[in-house]
Amino acid sequence: MSKQRRSIRQERIAGQKQARRKRRRKKAIILGTEVLILCILGVVGYGMIKLDKLDFNPLDRDKIEVYRDSGPYTNIALFGLDSREGEIDGGVQSDCIMIASINNETNDVKLLSVYRDILLQQEDGGYEKANSAYNTGGPEAAISMLNRNFDLDIQNYVSVNFNALVDVIDLLGGLDIELTAEEAFYCNGYAFETAQVTGKEMVQIDEVAGMHHLDGVHAVGYARIRYTEGDDFKRAERQRFVLNLVAEKAKKADLSTLNQIIDQVFPQISTSFSSRELLGFAANALNYNIVESSGFPFEVTVSENVRDHSGSYVIPIDLTNNVVQLHQFLFGESYEPSEKIKFISNDIAYLSGVSEDAVSVEMTFEDRMAGEKGNEE
Repeated sequence: MSKQRRSIRQERIAGQKQARRKRRRKKAIILGTEVLILCILGVVGYGMIKLDKLDFNPLDRDKIEVYRDSGPYTNIALFGLDSREGEIDGGVQSDCIMIASINNETNDVKLLSVYRDILLQQEDGGYEKANSAYNTGGPEAAISMLNRNFDLDIQNYVSVNFNALVDVIDLLGGLDIELTAEEAFYCNGYAFETAQVTGKEMVQIDEVAGMHHLDGVHAVGYARIRYTEGDDFKRAERQRFVLNLVAEKAKKADLSTLNQIIDQVFPQISTSFSSRELLGFAANALNYNIVESSGFPFEVTVSENVRDHSGSYVIPIDLTNNVVQLHQFLFGESYEPSEKIKFISNDIAYLSGVSEDAVSVEMTFEDRMAGEKGNEE
């Protein structure tokens, strides 16, 4: 056989081998792609099964008052419910009210506690404590209350009763929190009540100052303390602190622990988000960072002398200015409040007598309310 023929044959054999390698590589790529797709579908399918445990509660968008567009931010209302019977969609007090604002460009999250006893305008035009909105009208009324009084565009919510938070903390192995002796004393008291409601065992902690390792009932008890210096303002701060600790611990939890949390806690959660939206949040969960938290109002006082009301109320000192600060805190913007906010601010000042300009209204609060009632009749 000539050298030329041998060369041609060798090239042909080499070409055939290369072709076979390409086919095998192509098959491997196709197989790898199929496996990847199957894995993704499996994860999504598993996620959908888990999400099916949630109480999905689509809201009637026509009933939600929206007052402005916050651009690249997703704003979510978070409600912690003082539920004894497991109700999560209305008929109970929202013991904890927060606004979570997510910057969709940076994944930074800011938390703002809304003091539950703050005097705000309700759906009927009257004024009552913020936590009454959820009790009387469920999530839609509570979201509208926040939007109406703060010039916001919240359209979704997540509600959870305190039983769920106890379970989450226990499954994460508890929280290490430094307590004063006074806090340790009240922590035991609130933990006893929480244990009764949740059916958990309660073992008292030492009522001394220092670092304490708190289980679920004690950590929730700590978050509910209000009988110390700072009253409800300090309680809201404790709630944000506990939530932050839980978020940081959950990020480091293994899959088995997260799976247990999902199984036990999801049935105790109500939300207006769709399963697709929640899967989107879940996919980005590790990238979210709580960068700042605060309480609202920023400038505040407490009064037991609100016209035609009994009990103690948290009063924003000039709601208009507080709303300006709220938008600066959440969105970093200079903001001109709407006429609606100025109107509500004037009403609160009149009812509470806190502002020097409280009576500088064209029509007194009583006359206006009487006029509105007459029009309804």
